[in-house]
Amino acid sequence: MDTDAYSWASQRSWYRLDQLVRQRKLSGADADELVRLYRSTSQQLARLQGHHPDPELVDRLSALVARARGRVLAARSQPWREVGRFFTHHFPAAVYRAWPWWLGTTAIFLAVAGVIAVLVDSSGAARDALGVPRGDLSIITGPGGKFETYYSEHPNEAFAAKVWTHNSLVSAIALFTGVLILPAVYALFMNALNLGITGGLMADAGRLDSFFGFILPHGTLELTALFVAGGVGLKLGWTLVDPGRDSRAVAMARQGRATATVALGLVGVLLVCGLLEGFVTPSPLPVPVRIGLGFAAEALFLFYVFVIGRRVAEEQDAESVVPVALPDPAQQWLAAPAQTR
Repeated sequence: MDTDAYSWASQRSWYRLDQLVRQRKLSGADADELVRLYRSTSQQLARLQGHHPDPELVDRLSALVARARGRVLAARSQPWREVGRFFTHHFPAAVYRAWPWWLGTTAIFLAVAGVIAVLVDSSGAARDALGVPRGDLSIITGPGGKFETYYSEHPNEAFAAKVWTHNSLVSAIALFTGVLILPAVYALFMNALNLGITGGLMADAGRLDSFFGFILPHGTLELTALFVAGGVGLKLGWTLVDPGRDSRAVAMARQGRATATVALGLVGVLLVCGLLEGFVTPSPLPVPVRIGLGFAAEALFLFYVFVIGRRVAEEQDAESVVPVALPDPAQQWLAAPAQTR
């Protein structure tokens, strides 16, 4: 190992780490960069130590890593700040990066549900094939039927909590079985089947107005969360099949972290869905108002992903591609006596 060449190639990152350690106040981006450089410098130090390089260089890096460790621990001692940064940076960026997958999932899901609804509405043979009973189903589809009373038969708070936990479980299944692809596809199909059968039965009863009046206030955002979960899960599975330029282990580790980020973030999104389904959907508010609230929640989520998430993702990409422009002091830092740093 040519330690001189290795030091020359790494000097700018060491100098930047030294700058961040000395900086009195760190922004969120600075804190992330500090952690990243601390980890890489620690690995570089271990590598240098294993090749018996200049002991003075090892001493300098050891001192830098020790000071960086203290600063990293201090930066991480503000949990609420980290939680805030998760929802303002990590989560929206992870959802944005996967948008082709979950928008594709959205299109296929809605197409399948729509076809099933049309078949159930118009074809007795299709009903038989899907196991839908014939005869009078007004107990389900009629005014005051089970479809409508489902949203009001329990106290609002209990129903909201029930919906939240159920939807979180469904989304988790779609996310983490995505690595196997077929289980996630099956979970998504079963949800499309249930939605399509219900919509077809309500259409057959001439009550599509009631169907959309009860589904759209909460279902718009709820289904989007399911599509995100399914799309990100399938992306994880496809990464196992085609890891791209990276090794399969590296690609899966990276996408696995993104999947976990989305899973945690969707818990918050599904909490909002649960509140909408528990308090808005069964409320006495006029139907246009209830639907408007659901559309407003959906619009805010899409703005959150495609404006905030896109900006953060582009900033992260720029930081990872464009090297930090550092002046000649990077070379001076490497050559300076240890006691001056």
